[in-house]
Amino acid sequence: MSRFLTTDSEIRDLLISSKRIAVVGVSERAGRPSRHVAEYLVNAGYEVIPVNPNLDNWAGLKAYPSLRDVPGQVDIVDVFRRPEHVAQVVEDAIASGAGAVWMQLGIVNEDAARTAIAAGLPVVMDACALVEHRRLVANGEDSR
Repeated sequence: MSRFLTTDSEIRDLLISSKRIAVVGVSERAGRPSRHVAEYLVNAGYEVIPVNPNLDNWAGLKAYPSLRDVPGQVDIVDVFRRPEHVAQVVEDAIASGAGAVWMQLGIVNEDAARTAIAAGLPVVMDACALVEHRRLVANGEDSR
């Protein structure tokens, strides 16, 4: 049964088992959290798929306008969009067969989270993937 992932063990397991992370709302601009987190995830060994309708590529990687345009399975959809835009991202995640939805620190949309969970996707909400990876995976015994 899908649900909110809130314990360290659940979040660690998701990060360790995942390989492909779509970063929705990734930016090219220096100083933007989405850019910093995406760069960290690339350096941590994940296959990062940039999703932003305003980009053709990001850091040498092909960017996609929407999750629905991303080929293949995405393990985590890492959302860097305002809360009012998360419902559409969740609908796209469901339609594309994504494995989980991760709403970054400061992003809370309870309705969208319930929609994801009802469709079978586990959800992490209001947490930074970089911070959690460093805390639970990179500094622990498990590594990618």
